[in-house]
Amino acid sequence: MSADTLVRPDETTDESTDNDTPKVFHYVKKDKIAESAVMGTHVVALCGEVFPVTRSPKPGSPVCPDCKRIYEMMKK
Repeated sequence: MSADTLVRPDETTDESTDNDTPKVFHYVKKDKIAESAVMGTHVVALCGEVFPVTRSPKPGSPVCPDCKRIYEMMKK
């Protein structure tokens, strides 16, 4: 099983910092990112979090540990 994924932010309030920057970024399906960014639709991360894509991660950004674990299992 193979899936293209990119890391995108979770906009839920429980994971936000004081300056509106997410604490962790999540893996989502690549083909849903542009649609979410343009249309405002929600995406579902590998870990099950649901949110609209509003930010792009920078290199070294923290990744959701559950998404990372699931993604690593999918690569095998």
